[in-house]
Amino acid sequence: NETWFYVLRFIIGATEAGFLPGIILYFTYWFPAKRRARINAIFMTSIAAAGVIGGPVAGFIMTRFAGVYGLAGWQWLFLLEGLPTIGLGFLVLLWLDDNIGNAKWLSNAEKKVLQDNIDNENTDIVVHSFLDAIRQPATIFLSIVYLFMLMGLYGLTFWLPQLIKNTGIASPMTIGLLSTIPYAAAGVVMVLIARSSDRHGERRWHLGLCIFAGGIGYVLSGLFGDNTAIALAALTLAAVGVIGCLPVFWTLPPKFLTGTAAAGGIALINSIGNLGGIISPYMVGKVKDVTGSTAGGLYAIAAVTIIAALLVMFALPRSISGKDGVN
Repeated sequence: NETWFYVLRFIIGATEAGFLPGIILYFTYWFPAKRRARINAIFMTSIAAAGVIGGPVAGFIMTRFAGVYGLAGWQWLFLLEGLPTIGLGFLVLLWLDDNIGNAKWLSNAEKKVLQDNIDNENTDIVVHSFLDAIRQPATIFLSIVYLFMLMGLYGLTFWLPQLIKNTGIASPMTIGLLSTIPYAAAGVVMVLIARSSDRHGERRWHLGLCIFAGGIGYVLSGLFGDNTAIALAALTLAAVGVIGCLPVFWTLPPKFLTGTAAAGGIALINSIGNLGGIISPYMVGKVKDVTGSTAGGLYAIAAVTIIAALLVMFALPRSISGKDGVN
């Protein structure tokens, strides 16, 4: 029933909440700052890949399994996509080493080289305490920027199928297939942006301009929402911006946070940012109910996305605005 649906959905959210900040922290144990954008990008291509694979798979499951054994299509969707995740949890416990020192697949010489790469990094401002971390202007700044960024991201993930449907496409399978295009493009561009950012050791403009492109994509998708080709191209630009910026963004917190501060500070930034998952879909839906069109909601998402870009480009704190070492 409805009550248990909300209870279980809350539990899902609570249990998955630590995953992204945990991974970002985990990468700091293995890779120096000068390589983290591309490492983050390789990891975060999973977001794009999930969009590419998930759309058609969801369309297939909800179309072909609806009514089988008395279960609705959405129930089969949760079952068939949830069960593999349980198995993956056990694989992580068995295979994933905590740090370089525990890696059985590395020789002692290799461990030393990798650990030295991390130990030799120069960090001007390093915060070790969680309480100090939450008082840092950079933590507050990044939390606000990430909130605006995720409002853009969740606006895409939540409303993309509906926006494609609004252009006149009716078939769930066709909508699922078309929804793969923005995610596929975002996955490719994400890696290219991250490699360029690492190659130059530059974060501010790579991040800011990428977010700005996402905002422009939302503006165009609102203007041309009834034209399938143009709207899809605009949504692809939006996806490239709001997804492609993520690997570069997550190079910033470890520049000034370490140890307990990194664990808590990164989690705090992520938690505040994920409020965008509440605000953005509700905002677009509310505007759609009032106006009968999603265009106004898209313009609102575009506005906060562009604000995030301007904050990054022109107000990034000094503690995180410097260049990282390059290869």
